[in-house]
Amino acid sequence: MEKTVDVPEGVTVSLEDNVLAVSGPKGELKRRYNPVVRFDKNGNQIKLSVKTTRRKQTSLVGTWAAHLRNMITGVTKGFEARAKLVYSHFPVKLAVEDGKVSIQNFLGERKPRYSRILEGTDVKIENDELIVTGIDKEAVGQTAGNLEIATKVKSRDNRVFQDGIYITKKPVVQGEE
Repeated sequence: MEKTVDVPEGVTVSLEDNVLAVSGPKGELKRRYNPVVRFDKNGNQIKLSVKTTRRKQTSLVGTWAAHLRNMITGVTKGFEARAKLVYSHFPVKLAVEDGKVSIQNFLGERKPRYSRILEGTDVKIENDELIVTGIDKEAVGQTAGNLEIATKVKSRDNRVFQDGIYITKKPVVQGEE
């Protein structure tokens, strides 16, 4: 089983000590990979393969090909996710402060709730919309998920209290709709 991934101009891919490093105009991403998968560089193409025909090993080829494509897209274009703040009972105030988003007055609570921003991602607040951007697709998605989890309503009827932050657009290539 083997797959081929094309590497565009301006992107460099290096493989050292089971670490796959992709660098481009927007930054650099590193990821440790399973040594079962073999990476062979041939010009501007990378061939991924495994020796055996077992299903678990052959599925790793497709997984790592997708990871590599996402890393290449991230360092060239970047990723963006969007979330929307919804409130009806109490006006909520959002603020970005040193690596976390502060959610104040959520359901009238006195203490603010916090959502962690993962390294390499940025959160921008525009009115009631939060825009999460970064070069790592998984970090962008996890940061958006952290925002949603931080405003989970507990001990109240969720049919009445529908306040919270909800993901409206999962991580997609920045600039594409």
